[in-house]
Amino acid sequence: MLDPFYPVVPDSSWVARLIPIGTRLIQLRIKEQPVDEVRRQVREARDLCVGHGAQLIVNDYWQVAIDEGCAWVHLGQEDLLDADVKALRRAGIRIGVSTHDHAELEKGLAVDPDYVALGPIWPTALKQMPWAPQGTERLGEWKRLIGDRPLVAIGGLTLERALLCLKSGADIASVVGDIVNHRDPIAQAKAWIAATRRKP
Repeated sequence: MLDPFYPVVPDSSWVARLIPIGTRLIQLRIKEQPVDEVRRQVREARDLCVGHGAQLIVNDYWQVAIDEGCAWVHLGQEDLLDADVKALRRAGIRIGVSTHDHAELEKGLAVDPDYVALGPIWPTALKQMPWAPQGTERLGEWKRLIGDRPLVAIGGLTLERALLCLKSGADIASVVGDIVNHRDPIAQAKAWIAATRRKP
């Protein structure tokens, strides 16, 4: 079972900060770096996660994930078009997918993913989104549609909103800004860990 606290971080230095405090699930989402640097960071993050019994999820760079013996990749809808899903499965790599509407959910489910992400649940300032905020009501609908797979809520989450998502059908709350842009990210991550693992 995947941990309910799922931070998404921009480089391996964040993995080094968050894994030792008890983070068990983390996504490395590297943007605009040469592939050799991506490979170095993935290797560093992988070793940190293995050493602490945590799950590393590599965003987008599926071939690097295969080459470096990673266990998970996350594929957006554009990545789904390019990724060699059969090669990922042969390598024993599990797959998470992003979805924003019913058509994308259908495409995502076609690869038999190991989790499904829905977003943005609330407006997010991190990137331009062509989709309206989904709201927590959509989480219950998505949970019914995806069956036993874990459902990840993402987009504009604060800790208070994350707990609402978990009550509304999400199994996992994914966070970017409320950790990496926080004035005290380590204390905030600890607060997320404590609150999201508390049984409702």
